[in-house]
Amino acid sequence: MGKAFTRADLPNLQSKLLRDGHVFNAVVSLVVGPDGRRWTVKDFSSRPWYVRLVARLLLSHELTILSRLKGIDGVAEESFRIDGNSLAILFQEGEVLANIQPERVTAQYLLKLEELTREIHRAGVVHLDMRTYSNILIRPDDTPAVIDFQAAQTTWWMPSFLRKKLEDIDMSGAYKKWERFQPGLMGEERKRELVRINKLRDLWVIRGYFGAHVKKEKR
Repeated sequence: MGKAFTRADLPNLQSKLLRDGHVFNAVVSLVVGPDGRRWTVKDFSSRPWYVRLVARLLLSHELTILSRLKGIDGVAEESFRIDGNSLAILFQEGEVLANIQPERVTAQYLLKLEELTREIHRAGVVHLDMRTYSNILIRPDDTPAVIDFQAAQTTWWMPSFLRKKLEDIDMSGAYKKWERFQPGLMGEERKRELVRINKLRDLWVIRGYFGAHVKKEKR
């Protein structure tokens, strides 16, 4: 598809700053496109030249990841490069689990979250930050969605043992949600798996762009 809007269009579009973040992080805004659809825009254009230089590679990487996941229900349907310094991702409606009323997170929802995680893995991608509650949504139809693939990696090139460990780390994000929201229905197998996988947490070496974690505001 073509671009929904260009850099020249941005000043004339309705937008809301979501986070400015550290100098090494993108400025993230919610932008309403000309057709009324909402987009998350990650923009490095105001950052120093040495940040922009690396950011171009990171934005290309994230776009590649999203392209691999196209067609998976629960991942943004569309994304495009606005220019070399910025990326637009179709906004997914829903609430992050960090802000949700606990009773909305049912066992059925959590089972669907596990299956969504497996679909992402079958597409050859690991997210690597699914334990973060602000990266998981509950949509208006009570189904899950996953956002923020900036730390994600492709797995086709990895040795099987490494791919399995990273996929386990992703799955622990789902198990962690069971532990918090539905502990009585979690089951012994998930509990054992969460304990086992928690021992692998030293593998969390990537945390957003340039390894910097930024607190996210409410959606």
